[in-house]
Amino acid sequence: MNKTLRKAVIAGNWKMNKTPAETTALINEMKPLVANADCGVIVCVPFVDLCAALEAAKGSNISVGAQNCHWEKSGAFTGEISAFTLKEMGVEYVIIGHSERRTYFGDTDVTVNKRVRAALDAGLTVILCVGEYLEQREQGITAELVAMQTKIALGGVSKDELSRIIIAYEPVWAIGTGRTATADQANEVCASIRATVAALYGADAANALTIQYGGSMNAGNAAELLAKPDVDGGLIGGASLKAPDFAKIVEAASK
Repeated sequence: MNKTLRKAVIAGNWKMNKTPAETTALINEMKPLVANADCGVIVCVPFVDLCAALEAAKGSNISVGAQNCHWEKSGAFTGEISAFTLKEMGVEYVIIGHSERRTYFGDTDVTVNKRVRAALDAGLTVILCVGEYLEQREQGITAELVAMQTKIALGGVSKDELSRIIIAYEPVWAIGTGRTATADQANEVCASIRATVAALYGADAANALTIQYGGSMNAGNAAELLAKPDVDGGLIGGASLKAPDFAKIVEAASK
């Protein structure tokens, strides 16, 4: 597998943090720090911050993403947001299937697939999250579980559409806990995801797919993780809320 064929992508997942005014300030602080990045740079902000983020990021190399979308175009779904609404706003990316959505808000492999389908139909690029709980890792079923999540999420996705999907491997036990998979553990699972995609779409498609690592990547460990052959970027939580830290991760991905 030739890593040079893939573009590294660093995406910040701000989770439920920052007001619109704080969003403007943080993106303005980030812009000069990441201006020379040789990788994709995305900030995925809360719904109410999207307008501020899009305005602040104008003319820069920072793209804007949402943190979720619904699978229907419109309807009686109080509190949900349509992928088509996001697209019309100017949003380019959307995170789907984050472990926090699966754990706290009832997302399943089936609804993740429906959301992926809706996002692709709307013209968005999907950051698709997969990963295991600690008990599942200890049972030795990480590879099987992540393969199943990947296969179900990609159901009905064509080979051409795969170019608008980024997969983020995020071990649930390493999200917001300060625990991080070792670089070798992260690479092993990213490689198994790539093998799953190769079985579905062929080696060329799998080799072109960007696979991020998303478990407590920070300014201190990013370089080691990103040096691995199957780790093509990061989905960054806490460190994406501090412009200097985020910029260090972007710098590591640009090498």
